[in-house]
Amino acid sequence: MRFRHPDGSTVHLAYCTNVHPAETLDGVVAQLRDHCEPVRRRLGRDRLGIGLWLAKDAARALVTDPAALRALRAELDRRGLEVVTLNGFPYEGFGAEEVKYRVYRPDWTDPERLAHTTDLARLLAALLPDDVTEGTISTLPLAWRTGFDTAAADTAHRALGTLAERLDALEELTGKAIRIALEPEPGCTVETTADAIAPLAAIGSPRIGLCVDTCHLATSFEDPATAFAALAAAGITVPKAQLSAALHAESPHLPGVREALAAFAEPRFLHQTRTRTPDGLLHGTDDLDEAVRPGGPLPSSGPWRSHFHVPLHSPPAPPLASTLPVLREALGHLVGAEPLTRHLEVETYTWQALPPELRPRSRAQLAEGIAAELVLARDLLTDLGLKELP
Repeated sequence: MRFRHPDGSTVHLAYCTNVHPAETLDGVVAQLRDHCEPVRRRLGRDRLGIGLWLAKDAARALVTDPAALRALRAELDRRGLEVVTLNGFPYEGFGAEEVKYRVYRPDWTDPERLAHTTDLARLLAALLPDDVTEGTISTLPLAWRTGFDTAAADTAHRALGTLAERLDALEELTGKAIRIALEPEPGCTVETTADAIAPLAAIGSPRIGLCVDTCHLATSFEDPATAFAALAAAGITVPKAQLSAALHAESPHLPGVREALAAFAEPRFLHQTRTRTPDGLLHGTDDLDEAVRPGGPLPSSGPWRSHFHVPLHSPPAPPLASTLPVLREALGHLVGAEPLTRHLEVETYTWQALPPELRPRSRAQLAEGIAAELVLARDLLTDLGLKELP
């Protein structure tokens, strides 16, 4: 979906295909047929943006077979789909029964991460619509926090510096500018937007900026106005933003609230949980089940938020809520009078991780839910003065 900003520029809105597990190229093509095109049809649009997730094997198949890459581009066109952004965070196995900490491997200290992201950049340059010259790729924020020392940081920074040089060469060759966006996430060495300033300054390339995920922003209790002001003061760019909402519990000291939260603890993904105490300190656990167990480590003097991407249009029932208000506020900064980014992506990959009674029971129900999320995002954008384009 495309929108005209009041400044005359185009803002792209997509949804991320990591909600549809696929590790192979055949699986990606099946996604387009079984999921992405049905979402487009439900929206009544001739064209729909998708934030494509290409696992390692699918990406490698496309890089080594130019004919397969041309066929994928043709398939996108045939189904009314376009790609201006890739999700390069998960490397493989995102549809496994247990992902948890595996999603952070390989990290930016591992040459495999550099090789994979280089592949993605080459592919995105070939997949961009003819009238689009800039693409973005979101990636993990260096590494998970444990075991990440100064030497590891230096290695990661050098890898991203090498990537920036490769992207410069790619633009000279193709005329397409690809930018990389580190995505701060709770528990990682770059957990917040504030944590990203020093590493990005050390990398020192305009090719490398931030992907602001509004679920992660809210989970870490970051104030959007403060966060974006600090990024602007430091000269940090935001090539991409992910529109998402976290799980919010206003009164975690109440037994009924803990019980409601426990229904969202599940075995596939990590759901880092945070609270901010009245003294301003942030406390957290790596997963939701740690937080809700009897005698768990989190203080209950203030609200809890958990890294669980809840559907934008369908917040959980009381006594829980979502952090949609944080998304609304952040979006006002992201696409305000002077837009910080022009690539927006709805990323609710947890539809099948919801409590059983809330999960879609068919492809059709999932497509309806994703379409409803995009309608909400569209309405937020038009409320801000953007005009939807055909």
